[in-house]
Amino acid sequence: MSDSEFMGFPQAGLDFLRDLAQNNNRVWFEARKTDYQHHLLEPAQAFVNALGARLQSVDPDIRFDARSDGSGTLIRIHRDVRFSKDKSPYKTAIAGIFWNGEGKKTERPGFGFHLEPRGMSLMAGIFGFSPEQIDAYRQAVLDKRLGEALIKSVVKVQSAGAYTIAGEQLKRVPAGFDPDHPRADWLRYKGLHAGAPAIPAKTVTTPQLLERVFEHFRAMAPIEQWLVQAFAQSD
Repeated sequence: MSDSEFMGFPQAGLDFLRDLAQNNNRVWFEARKTDYQHHLLEPAQAFVNALGARLQSVDPDIRFDARSDGSGTLIRIHRDVRFSKDKSPYKTAIAGIFWNGEGKKTERPGFGFHLEPRGMSLMAGIFGFSPEQIDAYRQAVLDKRLGEALIKSVVKVQSAGAYTIAGEQLKRVPAGFDPDHPRADWLRYKGLHAGAPAIPAKTVTTPQLLERVFEHFRAMAPIEQWLVQAFAQSD
């Protein structure tokens, strides 16, 4: 399947994920590895390449790579069970991150997708800041120019549709910061990302998926772009 031939994820791929959740073991998976590659991996790689090229019109520094070993956009389907009580060997979703600039993809501003049998969820931003990023983020919130730009970015995203702004938060403003600062609530965030309305399975299996995801990412891009600016001074 070439990039231009991305026609949506086959229903057989969604069915594979549903069945995998009920048969999460190596014997079952290995017997159906060809189905996984044909119905999920190949469409996912075409999706990554087609969408990644389009995202560079929103952020020229967006990185993407269709490799399936975890070093690129796609998250490995194999779970790391070394330190987990759950020894299920496989993830039951297809996920990926398009990231900005150099560095570990999960620690860079970017755009992410998560495909399950019921549909696809999307995000733009960063789920969790590294210790260095938390410091840079808080300084950006306090900075007059960047702080005001954050508020404008949030308003722009929320006014574009039913988008959410979220991120794990502390219960109170961290010590050493003024709890009465006009942007004090934003100092509690330990990650910052926008979320889009879920895309149903009936759309995931059509050629319209690519355009739908791109439009959502473009609408949420102000959050990703603000984070790029906020971290630029510390990179």
